[in-house]
Amino acid sequence: MKQEHTAKWILLNTVKWIFLVSLLAVALLPIVWLVVSSFRTNLELQVSPFGWPSSWQWTNYAKAFSMASLPRLFLNSVIVSVLSVCINIAVTAMASFVLARESFRGKGIIYTVLTTGILIPVISFMVPYFTLITKTHLYNKLIALVLVYSSVNIPVSIFLVTAFMKSIPKELEEAAIIDGCGFLQRFVTIIFPLSRSGLVTAGTFCFIYAWNEFVMAMLLTSSIESRTIQLGIKFFTSQFITDYGSMYAAIVVTIIPSVVAYVFLHDKIIGGLTSGAVKG
Repeated sequence: MKQEHTAKWILLNTVKWIFLVSLLAVALLPIVWLVVSSFRTNLELQVSPFGWPSSWQWTNYAKAFSMASLPRLFLNSVIVSVLSVCINIAVTAMASFVLARESFRGKGIIYTVLTTGILIPVISFMVPYFTLITKTHLYNKLIALVLVYSSVNIPVSIFLVTAFMKSIPKELEEAAIIDGCGFLQRFVTIIFPLSRSGLVTAGTFCFIYAWNEFVMAMLLTSSIESRTIQLGIKFFTSQFITDYGSMYAAIVVTIIPSVVAYVFLHDKIIGGLTSGAVKG
């Protein structure tokens, strides 16, 4: 009986690891293929799409930076992403503080209305945003993308940060009130510092969205001075030829910042996602 139990455990454990390794392969193989392909020539990619480069073409990265003006587009993306995160966190922190820590009539309705935006596809905002941006003369300006990206992420940010702020013990705030802290002091000195994990989580999601977004950037900008790095990928495709090697190199460059941001902040992101589930 013991041998049967051991054999069954080994079989289940083997199946489990095969399943997990298969999922890992599905997730990593496209990225590995993209990185390897960024060092191959167009001819190699057309003859053997899944082969290894005969010689590593580092010139693809040089061409990616020169052909698509990646340094300028990269700087635009940094400016847009950072400003979007700052505005989003500022608005989210104040709104979530009121919704999580204050009691007033209609609070539930306001919270529901604000978070309903999570369920609405971003693509449905294309016409309203384009109309507002053009009417306010912000078309083809970086500030237009900053306002759009920060506002699009407000529903999910409020959902995350409000849940996190609710998990903060009320005794801390009550003690501060006894010591004479007002509304603003409670927010600045107690709730805001203790909500760092939730705010970092919301900010990371906002940054990744702003960095990777393509449709709104294409819709609201028309010149290289105000376009982001994701739009640089289309410079490698023309009517007659596509420089796949340099295009893949540009794609690798564009995904590095979001990957690095997640690698360094994944602990806080996981903590921010889970801490609001259990009240302390």
